[in-house]
Amino acid sequence: MAEESTKKLFSQEMREITRSIHNKSDTMVNAKLGVTMSDDSVWAEGLLVFYEIFKFLEESLDRHKDSLMGDLLIPGMCRTAAFESDLDHYLGESWREGYAVRPEVEAYLEHLKCIEEKNPYLLVAYVYHLYMGLFSGGQILRAKRFMSLSSVDKSESAGNNVTSYGEISIGSLKKQLKAAINSFAENLDIETRQAVLEEGVNVFKLNNTIIASVKGVDTVLRRRVLKLLIAVILIILFVVALVYQSASSIEIEGDVFSMEPGKNSEL
Repeated sequence: MAEESTKKLFSQEMREITRSIHNKSDTMVNAKLGVTMSDDSVWAEGLLVFYEIFKFLEESLDRHKDSLMGDLLIPGMCRTAAFESDLDHYLGESWREGYAVRPEVEAYLEHLKCIEEKNPYLLVAYVYHLYMGLFSGGQILRAKRFMSLSSVDKSESAGNNVTSYGEISIGSLKKQLKAAINSFAENLDIETRQAVLEEGVNVFKLNNTIIASVKGVDTVLRRRVLKLLIAVILIILFVVALVYQSASSIEIEGDVFSMEPGKNSEL
């Protein structure tokens, strides 16, 4: 009984084995997107690189709904339709025309297809880490993005569907997913259980690859640095002009420097 009470939950083991690379991934996201996420083009790029991944996972869960993975189909969790709605908003409804999956995302998808053929249970690592990422980190990114937007933009729900869950609470989704993952793991043999844990590391490696492919970040940064530089120059010019104006307004009263006798007798 004591052994059972101290036994780690599978969800805890999944977090622990990926803690190091997870931290590195978070650092990369903040460095890559942190100061540019308020730009719609960069935000749309971020949505686009993950769209295919979430779509594949949700289709896979449906394909294996009669297996142990079936319990992971939590109502309200699927994001494919939300991704498509947001992409329609930012890129226009015709964005699918001429759309091609970029090489980094294609490599990610090929890996997912390979492990699904080998052992679909390994996909659970991706389901857990990616959806928990949306429930946690996704909400943080959403909050930071909203802080940088105008009040008009904040009032509009369009373009924010991926991180919106309506009446369903984030806390409830987290609890349900953790419970489903832990229940799933109880029915695995030792080898499969360990394989799922180890696959979790690949989740973040592949995530880092597609995040690095996000376009437009450098352009946004250069534009913002230029704006900052212009603002600094204007402030300097204003201060110089103010000092010059103040100096010009100083009047030297009397001939205090006159060399004529008697002129400085009052000093």
